[in-house]
Amino acid sequence: MAHKAFDKIMTGLEDALAYADGDTTRATVHRIELHEVDVTELRKRLGLSQDRFAATFGFSVKTVRNWEQGVRHPEGPARILLQVIEREPEAVLRALR
Repeated sequence: MAHKAFDKIMTGLEDALAYADGDTTRATVHRIELHEVDVTELRKRLGLSQDRFAATFGFSVKTVRNWEQGVRHPEGPARILLQVIEREPEAVLRALR
């Protein structure tokens, strides 16, 4: 069994190296398109103040204000989290409990 696992891992590594070298025939690429979340609209839809929204979902109040004022835009994991909050706020709340 350990030999089979090693073979699968080795094949995956070889495929990854081939992909890194430009051979896309051995890989399936998944791209996720993220849209811009209107943080103000989302927060208001949830009936939360800036302070409460930030505290509930683990953002700083300053960050939420900057997003809402257009000073900054959500990036990386924050952008993904906002997408999930927008679609399934209850799931995020359950996960954070």
